[in-house]
Amino acid sequence: MFSVFTAGALEYRRRGTVGGQAAPLLLLGGLYIAVMVGFRWQVGGDWGAYEDIFTWSGTLKLSEALTLGDPAYTVLNWISNWLGFDIWFVNFVCGLIFAWGLVRFARRQANPWLAVVISVPYLVIVVAMGYSRQGVAIGIIMAGLASLERSSIARFAVYIFFAAAFHKSAIVVLPLVALSAVRNRLVVAFLLAVLAVLLYYFFVQSTFDRMVTNYVTAEYNSQGAAIRVSMNLLPAVIFLIFQKRFDFPPQQMKLWRNFSIATLVSLVFLFYLESSTAVDRLALYLIPLQLVVLSALPEAFGYKGKPNGQYIALVIAYSAAIQFVWLNYAAHADDWIPFQFFPYDLL
Repeated sequence: MFSVFTAGALEYRRRGTVGGQAAPLLLLGGLYIAVMVGFRWQVGGDWGAYEDIFTWSGTLKLSEALTLGDPAYTVLNWISNWLGFDIWFVNFVCGLIFAWGLVRFARRQANPWLAVVISVPYLVIVVAMGYSRQGVAIGIIMAGLASLERSSIARFAVYIFFAAAFHKSAIVVLPLVALSAVRNRLVVAFLLAVLAVLLYYFFVQSTFDRMVTNYVTAEYNSQGAAIRVSMNLLPAVIFLIFQKRFDFPPQQMKLWRNFSIATLVSLVFLFYLESSTAVDRLALYLIPLQLVVLSALPEAFGYKGKPNGQYIALVIAYSAAIQFVWLNYAAHADDWIPFQFFPYDLL
């Protein structure tokens, strides 16, 4: 995957291809990601937990599936059981949704292929393959972020609603986006308050006590929290220091400034909260900041309107280093290696 999108990023820069001309190949690349994510077999640290959810969902009635757990994900598992499929069906649908959001988001960047390169080492391999529900939620959020320039924040709230149906923690993105509004702020504030109540009522209320216990009260830690925060910290600092170099529309400037500030806040929380899991969940939803800032570096530090090829090479090398280090030295790398593919495994 990394090699395919790296080749695309280099070719995109060489030809100066516009987004529309590159769209079919990029969509094909997105399908490739969906297949790799969807047809993995016994890959990811939470594979056993997701198999348990799949088995449990098969014992429910549809009405129960709609009200228990993360409803969209539970219903998807229920449908797979009802059709007589295995967990690969759930993973493939999740992979399709994630890849759709990723490609849609990448197409809004100066070099879409480079944005996907940045996503492969961690967002695709670790998050989408390791945390199915959060992966889908982030994919939906990225699709919503891609539409912000052409639509309202109220419409983005619909994306948040569906993202939260796959994982409740997705609602943490809503205030970051709402605070980026450049007009109709009172209307946005009202809609945000109404939506927050609805999201709490439908998705959070039934599990609020458990979430507080797991994320705040208990010393419940995620080993990768510091790494995820650190990976977000680099683009956050770059953007806050050199934001005048980034040619973003006003709302986008405020949006990614909010994401950058939230990254700095998450770093502070990492040191002062007893539970790092809450910080870890926030860090996952801040990952799109990496794609935006790092893929825009060649244009931000270009010369006479042309992207700087050295920065493209630097971003690719940085991403390759992340992938190499993670697959070789991460504590849970054995859950990904060797990579097993579902149809092949059946043979």
